[in-house]
Amino acid sequence: MDNNNNPAFTKQVIELLTVANEFCLFTQKVNDYSKEDIVVYYRRIIPLLYLKGSLVKDILPQNADQNERFVLEEEWETVFNNIRNKLYPDDHFWVCADPHSEDTEAEKASIAECIADCYQDMRDFVMLYQKNLQDARENAVHYVVVNFNNHWGPALTKALYALHFLSTGTQ
Repeated sequence: MDNNNNPAFTKQVIELLTVANEFCLFTQKVNDYSKEDIVVYYRRIIPLLYLKGSLVKDILPQNADQNERFVLEEEWETVFNNIRNKLYPDDHFWVCADPHSEDTEAEKASIAECIADCYQDMRDFVMLYQKNLQDARENAVHYVVVNFNNHWGPALTKALYALHFLSTGTQ
């Protein structure tokens, strides 16, 4: 298939791939940065990552068997703990679980958990996309869109909300 007509090679996919890779690289080295630098970085990249994710069009993969997950629980835990420890004691915040329900109560959330969840989806996307197989790339794009709608999109918006107030000191 010609890459110019290949839905796995659109400008939107390549841009998301680029931002996702930068997000993952920073997140993997979060221990090298100060708390202030971490907050500033995530406040800047999260809106960009969300925007790039919202622009990607879904692809129905020809071979769904080519989907893989790469981030194991141990890696997720490491990312989570590293971010939580860097943001301590400001990692937790309160959020409304379902803003469309009258019965919803506030629940405690974690910036580190939101970012670690996003990291897992972004790292899986980047790793699967980098396989030199059309089926793998189609699956990578499909699942990053599905996960954006159900998982990492909402996680990013919650994290950005908390990071905004953390950085402005108006908690």
